[in-house]
Order: sequence, then C-alpha cells, then structure tokens
Amino acid sequence: MASTASRPGRVAKLPPRERILDAAEELFQNEGIGRVGVQAIAERAKTTKMAIYRHFETKDALVVEWLRIVAADYQAAFDRVEAEHPGLPREQILGLARFIAEGLPTISHRGCPFINSLAELPDRDHPARQLIEEHKAHQTRRLVGMCAEAGLPDPAQTAAEITFVLEGAQVSTQNGSIDRTGERLMKIIEGIVAK
Repeated sequence: MASTASRPGRVAKLPPRERILDAAEELFQNEGIGRVGVQAIAERAKTTKMAIYRHFETKDALVVEWLRIVAADYQAAFDRVEAEHPGLPREQILGLARFIAEGLPTISHRGCPFINSLAELPDRDHPARQLIEEHKAHQTRRLVGMCAEAGLPDPAQTAAEITFVLEGAQVSTQNGSIDRTGERLMKIIEGIVAK
C-alpha cells in the first residue's frame, strides 16, 4: 500500500476499507501512531469516523491491521528471494539485504514502521506489539534456516548478526549518522555470507 504521486485518483477508486487502510498507513508512517487520531484518518480517507468504526472496532484494531499488511510485505520479500534463488541460501540472504538496502531511501524521513511502532507501544500486551514480536520471531526463524542451509557457522548467531546489521542500517538511515548506508550494508552482509 505504498503511496504514489497519483494518490488522490487512485484512492478515490478504492473501496472504503482500503481507503481507510491507505490513509492510516500514510499517516501512521509519516506522523506516528500516537499523533494520529481517527478523525484525521477519516478526513484523509474521505470518509467518516463512523465508517472507520464499522470496519475496525477500535483504533488499535486499525493499527494491528496496518502492521499485519506491513509484516506481510516483509514475508513476501522472503518468499520472493527464495523463489528467485531456489537452493541458493547465500543468494537468498543477499536478496533480503538488497530488499532492505533498496528500501532505505524511502524510510529515511521517518524510519522502520516496526521500530517506530514498538517505541510508541510500551505495553507488551498491546495486540500490535504482539503482532510485531511474532513477525520478528518468524522472520528470525526463516533467516536462521537460510543460514543453516548455507552452511554458515552457528546459524543462530549468524542470523543475529545479519539482523543487527539490517535493523541498524534502518536506524542509521533515519538518523543520518552514516552515509552510503545501503552500500555499506551490502558490503557487511557479503562479508558475513562469505564465511
């Protein structure tokens, strides 16, 4: 559900639920969960608060659905690299790194939606936080599997190193502390998978 230059024309054609999700994605990503009220989402989606509550019982339910869609995009990246490089786990890992590296410019102004959402959701029992934690655990299991298939030493440790680098690159891009983040990210991951 990435925003495009022709957003108004595209959004006008969407059914109400998708317009709401599109507006929520844009506002949550750009302004944060806490700063965005249901009225702002309704205005951006060209609908009413009542319509939002018909589709989503609470704002929290809308946040969860938005994050479920974001998580599905990341899982699709895993699926895509596995399909593009069948039986080549090192290439799959590099493909994941490229997915993150290529996405860095678009998150530079606001950052990773998962990291930002976790910062705004301190309650460990919040359903959106639980969704993020489950998504990250699933991602880690898949990455550990790729590392094991690649014959990399200590697959759990190697997956942790890769995860630290991928997530660190996102934070460094957001705060502007490191230049050429994507290029540096790829160089580090290439070194890890060459072990």
